Amino acid sequence: MDAEAKPEWLKVKAKGCARLGEVRGIVRDHGLHTVCDGSRCPNLPDCWGRGTATFMIMGERCTRSCRFCAVCHGDPAPPDPDEPGRVADAIASLGLRHAVVTSVTRDDLEDNGASAFTEVVKRTRAVAPSARIELLVPDMRGERKDLQSIARSGADVIGHNLEVVESIQGAARDPLASYERSLGVLALLANEGTAVTKSSLMLGLGEEPREVSTALRDLRSAGVDIVTIGQYLRPKGGDLPVSRYVTPAEFEEHAAFARSIGFRSVLSGPLVRSSYHASEALEAVKSGG
Repeated sequence: MDAEAKPEWLKVKAKGCARLGEVRGIVRDHGLHTVCDGSRCPNLPDCWGRGTATFMIMGERCTRSCRFCAVCHGDPAPPDPDEPGRVADAIASLGLRHAVVTSVTRDDLEDNGASAFTEVVKRTRAVAPSARIELLVPDMRGERKDLQSIARSGADVIGHNLEVVESIQGAARDPLASYERSLGVLALLANEGTAVTKSSLMLGLGEEPREVSTALRDLRSAGVDIVTIGQYLRPKGGDLPVSRYVTPAEFEEHAAFARSIGFRSVLSGPLVRSSYHASEALEAVKSGG
């Protein structure tokens, strides 16, 4: 059973967005999916209004089954070779200033889906050169060559989520994922390319504050520049319950600690998600905080 009724700080008032219909229409016309709409993210009007959107590529069926996620899992269809071009065209048509591109995990592919990500960057640079591109990638089974191609893709930001503290990895993530592998992925991305690196933690699953501090230290040691910290909320169809609702004051304490150990940009709060204020987080890095 989840923690008791959601506290006031998680009750978001509906916001309007003048571009809502336009964005949905262009995404639909290009045969694409956005994480924003698919997950019913409460930050959708804010992000779309700021010229940011998150696209999910390579289908909606994942080869892994993490308990915190309600994405369908099983045998996915082959990737659509035309999808990177459609993503790029949608970014251009929408005039996005910052586009985040993520995917389901594709352990079934020889390159773990790396070429689909790099092709999105290449196509977007051709049709929307002013758009900043952020990639949020799976662990690619830790394959060095695939991660190197991602690191050298020319993306502005490359992220991979640690998701939870070490003690909760086994309960929350698929057995093929691990704390050590994710840190290794982030270290390789930081060392092999010039992109800003990013990761994310979910809280409210029974972790202790000291474990959060340890995870933050480990992320910073891996070379991560930006960290986002938010409240885990069980998605519809998810089977991992919320242990408790972390208070805004606690999130600020974690943020203060993260800044004190050298993260170049920190976003921490109950409603923060991986792509929350993604453009502003990058601006903070570029401006030196």
